[in-house]
Amino acid sequence: MNTRIIPLEELESVQNLDWVDNCHRPYISGQKAYVPVREGYPFECSIPPRKPYRGRGYQMIGPIAVVHGEKPTQEEVAELVRWQRPRGVIWLKSFQGVTRTPHTELLAGSCGEVVHRENAISFRLDPSRVMFAQGNREEKARMQRIIAKGERVADMYAGIGYFSIPAALAGARVHAMEINPVAFSYLEENIAGNGVESRVFPECGDCKRLLCGRYDRFIMGHFGSAAMLPAALEHALPGSVLHVHSAGKDAPDITDRISEAGFGSSIQCRRVKKTGPGQWHHVQDVTLS
Repeated sequence: MNTRIIPLEELESVQNLDWVDNCHRPYISGQKAYVPVREGYPFECSIPPRKPYRGRGYQMIGPIAVVHGEKPTQEEVAELVRWQRPRGVIWLKSFQGVTRTPHTELLAGSCGEVVHRENAISFRLDPSRVMFAQGNREEKARMQRIIAKGERVADMYAGIGYFSIPAALAGARVHAMEINPVAFSYLEENIAGNGVESRVFPECGDCKRLLCGRYDRFIMGHFGSAAMLPAALEHALPGSVLHVHSAGKDAPDITDRISEAGFGSSIQCRRVKKTGPGQWHHVQDVTLS
């Protein structure tokens, strides 16, 4: 791979220049960056292509590498650091309680607040303190595509704004409810940071008590949301749409709860991602009649 050598602090400033080959990643050594050069442009030296990464799976939240499952070995962490050069590596052990607080361990570097860009939206968070639903990327984008301007949307488990902000960018009026005070503080920051203050009304507390009036659409992004259907249906109308998330081998049967509330329904079930052996994250799109 043909490269030019530049000081590391200048790396970001050259990314959009004509000679930079953005199909390949720069190689960093100390305070120098070896920037790939497109064919036909002058270069300073050639370096062999990097070997493919075949180590432990991970996700990047901003500059932080997040590892799931069993705790990685020191060798696995070192290999990840060599490949990705993250600011820090954390092991996500589990999510705890109704607030979905992550239980993490720092394995390398440092963590703290980051800004994560996704689907042209900026999310500020500390991934060691609040949950980030990274596997839902396509689902967030889908919400932005299908929500109509002017809809009144209840985001019952808003977190840091995963669905609230895409819905607001689609033109909806969003009631964003979040029970975790730490996540709620980031929700408020992210609403302001993405310029949707006029379309999102955030409230901190239990969504069961915060639901108010009638809504055109309900985003129920918690895996236990099927149990909250009676509360949501009290604020629904014929034609309202509910997006009911769950996890397991199969999606729960929710038809009885809907009919008990006096509604008919049309239900389409989708798989979002795998959550474990034979286990799936499901979303049931429910249209009431």
